[in-house]
Amino acid sequence: MIDNINIIKTEVLSDNWYTLRKVTYTYSKADGTVHTQSREAYDRGNGAAILLYNKELKTVILTRQFRLPTYINGNKTGMMIEVCAGLLDEENPEECIVRETEEETGYTVSAVRKVFEAYMSPGSVTEILYFFIAEYDSAMKTGKGGGAEHEEENIDVLEIGIDEAMQMIHDGRIKDAKTIMLLQYIKLNHIL
Repeated sequence: MIDNINIIKTEVLSDNWYTLRKVTYTYSKADGTVHTQSREAYDRGNGAAILLYNKELKTVILTRQFRLPTYINGNKTGMMIEVCAGLLDEENPEECIVRETEEETGYTVSAVRKVFEAYMSPGSVTEILYFFIAEYDSAMKTGKGGGAEHEEENIDVLEIGIDEAMQMIHDGRIKDAKTIMLLQYIKLNHIL
């Protein structure tokens, strides 16, 4: 177990979009030896994600949009199928996800349920993600969705049967971790 962490130096390497810092620190191992390491940590803020589901139809609402990092890493189209998600900015997780749901999917939800929270890439990114689920029906569709225009989002809204969504994980059409986690959550907990 590592204890006695002492940050020696923090350098900002980039603050163009979010903040990339190089942190040099010392820590003491169980045998008493002190070690020095430098690591980079990317701070993009914390976020929230939600899976909308319809028990009667056995469907879920997902989104599809271009993700540059996946394109750079070999995703030929750069398109990703995901649950609705967004950064908290100054909001609490519940307020954020209700707003993001309306912006991205066009559905207005009021009753969301937090199911867990997780660090998505703790070796390099500071972000903690808050995971939610909520029921939806056609009466909740109050807008077209597609994302916030000022954020230059270009999001397709997809209504997919749960069995097809699970097959999409199996065959690789869904590769987004937060989406896989929430789809598995509703299956493991017999919600759909």
